[in-house]
Amino acid sequence: MDLDELKATLLARRGATEELPFGPEVLVYKVAGKMFALVAWQERPLTVSLKCEPGQALVWRAVYSAVRPGYHLNKTHWNTLTLDGSIPTEDVREMIDHSYERVVAGLTRAQRARLA
Repeated sequence: MDLDELKATLLARRGATEELPFGPEVLVYKVAGKMFALVAWQERPLTVSLKCEPGQALVWRAVYSAVRPGYHLNKTHWNTLTLDGSIPTEDVREMIDHSYERVVAGLTRAQRARLA
């Protein structure tokens, strides 16, 4: 997955925004003001950090060597993926969906209603 495809996939989520709160090196994707993805877009290979349920985070780390505990994030709830081609695109998309859904589930009822 290249940067353009990754950005399009992240922004396709309902209510998703792209921001640069930490400077130009990290693209931050949010829903209702809450982060669900961080992209180190200048790195080669590209990396993306995604929120994750703790048990599932461990599963993906065991399956893919390119999935590590979140870089500079809570390592229980975040994974950092190196997009070097070793993780199938379908699985990257599944991890993005999982991250987005985790964040949306934590929103208030009113915030979720505004997304619907």
